[in-house]
Amino acid sequence: MSTASPLPPEAPFGHNLHLLPQTNQLRALHTVIRDRHARREDFVFYSGRIIRMLIEEGLNLLPFEPHDVETPVGRKYPGLRFASEICGVSIARAGESMEAALRVACPSIRIGKILIQRDKVTKLPHLYYSALPPDIAKRHVLLLDPMLATGGTALAAIQVLLDRGVAEEHIIFVTLIAVPQGIAAVTRRYPRVKVVTSSIEERLNEHAYMLPGIGDFGDRYFGTDK
Repeated sequence: MSTASPLPPEAPFGHNLHLLPQTNQLRALHTVIRDRHARREDFVFYSGRIIRMLIEEGLNLLPFEPHDVETPVGRKYPGLRFASEICGVSIARAGESMEAALRVACPSIRIGKILIQRDKVTKLPHLYYSALPPDIAKRHVLLLDPMLATGGTALAAIQVLLDRGVAEEHIIFVTLIAVPQGIAAVTRRYPRVKVVTSSIEERLNEHAYMLPGIGDFGDRYFGTDK
């Protein structure tokens, strides 16, 4: 059963936004990774803890079917199993930081990649590369990207999946932090896509940075920040 509570239908983003329970532990983890003076090893470790929570929540949203098993004492246990094949797709490069947590939960899972970059002049997203499982149209997809800002990259990546035959309702977008602008962009254009996040930020500033924010997640995670 899902532990995150979807917002009610009358909420601004609809019922397909799933926000992790805002516990003291989660807030403490965010405190570490949001600190501009955090050591890189602490940033990687504690962001990884949050990402694992998000992955588990994303898996909770997948369909399940009955699957009974016999226990070692000869009794039947009325269990469950995934009702559909699944795969992950990371949006390079920051999304690659979320692959390890997905592999821990699902060791044999297939993971595709999408590379989308913004044109420096037009600011529009362009697809540069994609490598996806050939049968992805039959699968439920966990789309991975730690930041949902304007929503442009997420929208472009979702369209790539739709063009490959993935059903809109089979896409679960998993992101560490998001702003209302980005959430609205995704949920309004693709209302059947589920969005899982650990924090809804206040807003974007004039440079499209989240406030209070986390900085450039990919640079901080991979050690390429200045």
